[in-house]
Amino acid sequence: MSAAITAARNGLSVVLVEKSSRWGGSTARSGGGIWIPGNHVLVRAAGPDSLDDARRYLHDIAGDAVAPERIDAFIDHGAQALQALCTWTPLELMWVKGYSDYLPERPGGRAAGRSVEPRPFDVRALGDDYATMEPFYTKTPLNVIVHQGDYKWLSTGLRHWRGPQRILTVGARTVLAKTLGRKLVGMGGALAGALMVGVRDAGVDVRLGCGVTDLIVDEDHVTGVTLDDGSSLTASRGVILCSGGFDHNPALRKRFHRSPAGPELSLGATSNTGEPIIAAESIGAATDLMDDAWWAPSIPLPNGPWFALAERSLPRSIIVNNRGVRFMNESLPYVEATHAMFGGPHGSSEGPAENLPAWLIFDQGYRDRYMFAGRTARSPLPRRWFDEGYLVRADSITELAHQLSLPEGALEHTLDRFNDAARRGVDDDFGRGVSAYDRYYGDVTNKPNPSLGELTKPPFYAAPIVPADLGTKGGIVTDDRARALRPDGSVINGLYAAGNASSAVMGHTYAGPGATIGPALVFGYLAALDAANRNSGASI
Repeated sequence: MSAAITAARNGLSVVLVEKSSRWGGSTARSGGGIWIPGNHVLVRAAGPDSLDDARRYLHDIAGDAVAPERIDAFIDHGAQALQALCTWTPLELMWVKGYSDYLPERPGGRAAGRSVEPRPFDVRALGDDYATMEPFYTKTPLNVIVHQGDYKWLSTGLRHWRGPQRILTVGARTVLAKTLGRKLVGMGGALAGALMVGVRDAGVDVRLGCGVTDLIVDEDHVTGVTLDDGSSLTASRGVILCSGGFDHNPALRKRFHRSPAGPELSLGATSNTGEPIIAAESIGAATDLMDDAWWAPSIPLPNGPWFALAERSLPRSIIVNNRGVRFMNESLPYVEATHAMFGGPHGSSEGPAENLPAWLIFDQGYRDRYMFAGRTARSPLPRRWFDEGYLVRADSITELAHQLSLPEGALEHTLDRFNDAARRGVDDDFGRGVSAYDRYYGDVTNKPNPSLGELTKPPFYAAPIVPADLGTKGGIVTDDRARALRPDGSVINGLYAAGNASSAVMGHTYAGPGATIGPALVFGYLAALDAANRNSGASI
């Protein structure tokens, strides 16, 4: 949608083809955060954000996995792209105060955070388009708006005065919206909805249920696409692939990723099956980062994976492998946490997953204090979860270890060591609670460390933690203008890629909340500008 709006606003005739019968894709299913350094919303709310710092940070964490000029293009043009989209659409954003970069201690990292998120959006503005919008990944009623800043406090329940305050705020927000006859959505739905209004206002021709099977090439130029109904579209200014990754392509997932990662654990839109990436490869495009994904350690539940965002950072919980030992700082950013679960680089298909299966272990003290998988503190967990083996409960750690078939004495030893660390407030093994990111989802009332708490109160619980994902990272290699490249670095004229159809500008890591959507918006924008400036043709 970013590419389509930009192209149309720059005078081109645009057709947006979407394989699914719904629009919005994984973005509409997501939290809707946007990580773009120096953007106008961030600067207005939080003061200046040094682009030099952001550049140093992203170069440092991405390393040599990403061409430096792509990183520079994202940093240099990001604020401009977001400002333009906010001008062309009804998109309204706000800073997520204190939601730190994911690796804030690295050079140029920002502990106060760079992420912005959408304000609530009234879907009445979409008219008939609302009926075909992709819904959020869990069931969320209209007008119940939970911002990212709300979720942080809701997860800790009544432990801090901000918890009840946020509950009242969400309730008041809901009542007011209903009273005024609004139909509000938040998070990714608010972002996708506002962009769709921009798409329509720009006069873009939107065609749902149109899959792309092949790219049309004429004298070394991509000049159009073949659709799955056998018809074709001519695009003399270029084709921009923004189709998502190969999240739900079983063959590609098996080829590039280790078990148990795969389509059944992906939170991405089910229509993301990678055909445009395959089509680009068939005409000579290079691909990269195919062995990686935007991993999301999750708890498998009857209705699908529950993304364990706060659960891993709250006190009175640990994660252990099938040897009954901790193997990471449980509060790590989710991509890094899943890399640790695989026990090797990135999650490639080579070799066994060293720390899987893994379990989140917590006690009744945790349940008395904190939200778990969307269930408020002290509320009973569904009996089905236990009866069908989604969760395990035991009256002692030894009994729990026996039910999980862990080596004798291993879990007891692990907990003794962890409980000692919790009492002292220092995790000598993995440094949990040191990073500002660790503490963001911790419990500020828990002393001496907001991320560490003893597991002592029975019964004790275990939930499997699996390598789910928000989408795949691998895709078409592009340059600083989002042009598709061949393995030798030469440009494929007329072909562009952005979002998860392209190899991630973040490399094997994740800069901060919204570091998938931010680059997707920016490189969609840059691709459209480049196409608009080409000398031939009149459409895209």
